[in-house]
Amino acid sequence: MIRMLISFVIQLAANAIGLIVAAAILDKMAISATGVVVATVIFTVVYALAQPFLTQLAVSKASALRGATALVATLIGLIVTNWLTSSDSLSISGTATWIEATVIVWLVSMLGVFILPLIFVKKKVEERRA
Repeated sequence: MIRMLISFVIQLAANAIGLIVAAAILDKMAISATGVVVATVIFTVVYALAQPFLTQLAVSKASALRGATALVATLIGLIVTNWLTSSDSLSISGTATWIEATVIVWLVSMLGVFILPLIFVKKKVEERRA
């Protein structure tokens, strides 16, 4: 249970970083300071629900597409988050921006999920040694 909670918190942090980085890089994407919290929670929940469904669908129908499910889940997460939040919280416009935002959020979130635990584990190991 604790591991699942830690995993969820790390995923939230990685997704928040991904949304912030995408908004900072892309001109036609904006996210407000308060919108980061709401958008991150909505995005993470939608992603967590869509990813297993899409993976199962890909495995049963076209196993070659299994690798693309994370990108599709990210796009779905962005679409639902954009739809559910006000335009003051999260705003994405333009087809190219949607595609770029999907790739950036996916890439930064993926890196965050790998790097953030290493940072926390290193900190815990140093604390125990002291």
